[in-house]
Amino acid sequence: ALAIAAAIIFSLIVAITVLPTTAMSWLSRLEMKDIHSHWWEAVTRWIMSLTATPMRRGLWIGALVSVPVLLVVLLRPDADYLPEGNRNLVFAFINPPPGQNIDTVEKEMGQVIATKMQPYLDGEAQPKVLNYFFVAAARGMFMGVRTVDPDKTSELLPILNGILRDFPDTIGFAFRASLFGGFGEGRKINVDIQGRDLDVILQAAVTGFMAARQALPGASVRPFPGLDLAEPELRLEPDERRIAEAGWDRATMAGVVRALGDGLYVGDYFDGEQRLDIILRAEEWRTPEDLMAIPLATPDAGVLPLGELVRLQRTAGPQELRRIDRRRTVTLQVGAPEGMSLEETLSIVKEKVAPAIQDVLPEDGEIRYTGTADKLETALRNMSGTFALAITLLYLLISALFRSFRDSLLVLLVIPLATVGGVIALQLVNLWAQYVTPLLGMLPTLQAMDLLTMIGFVILLGLVVNNAILLVHQTRSAEREGMPRRQAVEQAVRLRLRPILMSTLTSIFGMLPLLLMPGAGTELYRGMAAVIVGGMSVSTVFTLILLPSLLRIGENRPAPV
Repeated sequence: ALAIAAAIIFSLIVAITVLPTTAMSWLSRLEMKDIHSHWWEAVTRWIMSLTATPMRRGLWIGALVSVPVLLVVLLRPDADYLPEGNRNLVFAFINPPPGQNIDTVEKEMGQVIATKMQPYLDGEAQPKVLNYFFVAAARGMFMGVRTVDPDKTSELLPILNGILRDFPDTIGFAFRASLFGGFGEGRKINVDIQGRDLDVILQAAVTGFMAARQALPGASVRPFPGLDLAEPELRLEPDERRIAEAGWDRATMAGVVRALGDGLYVGDYFDGEQRLDIILRAEEWRTPEDLMAIPLATPDAGVLPLGELVRLQRTAGPQELRRIDRRRTVTLQVGAPEGMSLEETLSIVKEKVAPAIQDVLPEDGEIRYTGTADKLETALRNMSGTFALAITLLYLLISALFRSFRDSLLVLLVIPLATVGGVIALQLVNLWAQYVTPLLGMLPTLQAMDLLTMIGFVILLGLVVNNAILLVHQTRSAEREGMPRRQAVEQAVRLRLRPILMSTLTSIFGMLPLLLMPGAGTELYRGMAAVIVGGMSVSTVFTLILLPSLLRIGENRPAPV
């Protein structure tokens, strides 16, 4: 926005200072003759003929104002957050079976993946892999792969998904890394399932996991922290009588147990520059028996082993306790399938997945949508407000320049034409990608209504009103000089047709390279370019019919002074 505003300001300064001086110097001996004047005369006569009668003008006004609004509603693509970008990187996440250590994961999964990836790394199988990495941790694994040919990165997705499906009792999926998303982010919808009973929440999460897999083929569905209570867990139950005999209470016992585990916070220390936490932590223990044998100095019972004060139970639990807003939560992270927008994915989740989850949840259960889905809703609200503010500022500014609220309203009536032109251009881009691109041996990339594309509509507002301003200003200037309205409109079309076409063609041809040129990163701005090219093309053609129809209303009445 700052760059566009600065460029326009400097171009205005050059236009009113440098150009007049240069024109007087360079064009003084040039014969000013328009060799294409007969073209402008012919187009002007055709436009005046189309708007000759009140009935024709009424039909044109009704059609060119209402039909674009209807077409925008019918043809508008689903909204998306940000374009993915054609980044040469494929990520894969794997949730191993509960209870496996890193050595087992590296041996049973890491080495198998390395063996299956070796032919692609050597070039014996296609696409050839440039490099890859594999990271194993106690709670999950991930890997990343890059290809030698960036255009073949998407071909890795079915290959990696096939490798991951061969591992039993695991949840794994691969996806192309987003250019704008962080690690593991991108076009993801977090379905947060909340409630009091963890068992019920997990049951609802399993139901939602299966429903999402069925409703969204090709989507990646990843549970956080997991779908079962299979992680080995040690549960310490306090012996109330023995704790009281030892001179402690439950709170003191809880602090002691915490010190035997991750550590107990006892205060902080300030060294003059930074504040450091003081954590009390006991010596490390290896087995549950070692834990229960740790001696504790009690106030009234002397030194007792921990096993005298608590009872040990070996159970199974979740990988981690996840809470959002202090409520127990299991999250299903749903990644939008290839070729499906985030808005459409969210709609399917709400219509087909959420009801299945809600049937299992109790009355106190709740489903929330966070992640990129929440960002998308916020961005759509902000963009709607930005669009409305831009229209309001345009209306007030043009009203001040024309000193007429009516004339400024006439100018703004061309905005629906530009909007429908941008929407139609997006649909044409998607049709080309869907039917023509595969014939050229390329993977189709559909263009959604992402935020960069929406910015194109905001930019379009400032471009399309210029043509209408030229026609309205020329007409009103001629009327103030005493010319009848019909002749004033005809003169305005004839005199302003050439500059209108010149400004429109420069805008269109300036954006065509962004729309047509292939290559890395082109899909980032292809939507914005399509909106501007389509909006300028459609609005220019039909503005030359709509504005004369509006300006000629009441042409038989006396012209205003």
